[in-house]
Amino acid sequence: MDWKKIGLKMGLEIHQQLDTKHKLFCPCSCNLIDENHDYELIRNLRPTQSELGDIDRAAFEEARRKLQFTYQGYNKDTCLVETDEEPPYPLNEEALEIASIISSLLNMRIVDEFHTMRKQVIDGSNTGGFQRTGLVATNGFIETETGTVKIENLCLEEDASRRIETRKDGTTFRLDRLGIPLVEITTDPSMHDPEQIKEVAYQIGQILRSTDVKRGLGTIRQDVNISIAEGARVEIKGVQDLDLMPKIVKHEVDRQLKLIEIKKELINRKAEVPEKIYDVDSVFINTSSKILKNAKSIKAIKLTGFNGQIGIELQPGRRLGSEFSSYAKKSGVSGIFHTDELPAYGITKEEVTDLKEFVDAGSEDSIIIVAHDIDVAIFALEEVQKRAKMAIEGVPEETRKALPDGNSEYMRPLPTASRMYKETDIPVFTIEREYVENIKNNLPELPNEKKLRIIKEYNLSEDLANQLVKRNYVDDFENIVQTMNIDTTIVASLLAYSLKELKRDGHDISYLSLDVIKEILQLLVDNKVSKDALIDICIYVTDNKCSATDAANKLNLIMISKSELEKIIKNIVSKNEEIIKERGMGAMGNLMGLAMKQLKGKAEGKLVNSIIRENIEKYQ
Repeated sequence: MDWKKIGLKMGLEIHQQLDTKHKLFCPCSCNLIDENHDYELIRNLRPTQSELGDIDRAAFEEARRKLQFTYQGYNKDTCLVETDEEPPYPLNEEALEIASIISSLLNMRIVDEFHTMRKQVIDGSNTGGFQRTGLVATNGFIETETGTVKIENLCLEEDASRRIETRKDGTTFRLDRLGIPLVEITTDPSMHDPEQIKEVAYQIGQILRSTDVKRGLGTIRQDVNISIAEGARVEIKGVQDLDLMPKIVKHEVDRQLKLIEIKKELINRKAEVPEKIYDVDSVFINTSSKILKNAKSIKAIKLTGFNGQIGIELQPGRRLGSEFSSYAKKSGVSGIFHTDELPAYGITKEEVTDLKEFVDAGSEDSIIIVAHDIDVAIFALEEVQKRAKMAIEGVPEETRKALPDGNSEYMRPLPTASRMYKETDIPVFTIEREYVENIKNNLPELPNEKKLRIIKEYNLSEDLANQLVKRNYVDDFENIVQTMNIDTTIVASLLAYSLKELKRDGHDISYLSLDVIKEILQLLVDNKVSKDALIDICIYVTDNKCSATDAANKLNLIMISKSELEKIIKNIVSKNEEIIKERGMGAMGNLMGLAMKQLKGKAEGKLVNSIIRENIEKYQ
């Protein structure tokens, strides 16, 4: 596809949690808690006007759903700030420092004053109906293979509550995540190729990894903004996999191009969306459809000129009807029926004919059916009418959720500037120029620079260096090799791969602190154990919380003397003389296997190999 011809523009928003001791505006820790909660709060949220008297459209749409929100809290680990029952504490300066470091690494200009604002968010994820946020820096850039990408803003803000359960009438959240500091990094829409956005996200991610940020699932979230010349800006939230980004962009472009085609066809047909909602219970009084038969009410609307358009595929497996259904689901219904897909679902051809006659639908008209409680069904069809009107206008501005297959689905309208207003409970924080200069003069080493340096300094392979940087083990690696006389490759392999394998196999490696790992490696340095015994010792130490020496003794892994080793190998060789005479050095593999099985890590493989080789040569 010619991305330039269709006017593709893309921007990124990256949200990254910071690794600080306390939350942004209270002294609570930033740890997530999986224990039973101590109390619950129940809230209903509503939108408020901005300073100019406007109401944000996204907040308004959320409020229409009239959902109820439950919040789980803890007596010791959450406080009255999270429950919005107490004014916030002063700004966490540790978080501001990390945000300033990230800003400097992104070549940004740090502001003179940090002003805390309130951003309306009434999806329930914040107890007060707003998120506290503030601008830290502007006007930065990063260089890519396809050109310079501008970084517009970096904001420091609170993370939202953790979603625990979603119900038809509301959501349950946990307050442990609410208030954890995070940075929001926003690029300008200067990216024009789907592959470029992946590269930019990777580069920003590498910069973030060089600072004090949290690691692991859910600590970083990426949103992609996409538009084309005849389309509209759409924000796709929650993109976790960088490799999926180009596919998400391509699918969104396809969706917008199809919507533009549908718009042109609808205009050509002079399509309309009548306001009338029909009660069609009588049409289906003898229906065989279980869904319709069990519903309290069956309502319908007519869409003039829409026949054949609702079933058009916008993305793989998702049609215009899927868009209508996503809007309808905001009311609480599980889905809709439309005549582009009927007869089906127990609805007969005769019933479809009767329905069209009942609502006076022509050959180019479509009908949408919803079966539910009366109020819910009416609300759902009003949402479909709203979305159908948008189809005549083209591509609506929306916030959408990324799906694992590269598609997306509607969440809510794009927010507007009306959702921002001043936070009056927190004073302005002045950022001195001396403070900024000190940060710029002491910036951390970037990941790629770190990788190249340790390859050169410690003669590591690129793969090992990559893994050490990726898993944030470079500092531990350098501490070990600079204080112990040990093979750097052994240390790097243990940190980069062995610990990962132990964790994957279900072992709690949190006990393996730097000091414990050094204690284990000291056994190797002192020639008390072989390198082949290290993993077994790590497992035993992890599972039993004991010293490295105790683990080596319990596992019987203390190295035997060379003379003892020679006796064991001589005995193995004498029992396998026939194989040696027949194969010569070809028997090496068999004998090594027998020896290592008997020795169980109590001798170095290199020495074992050498002694076996000497014994075989005696038969030649």
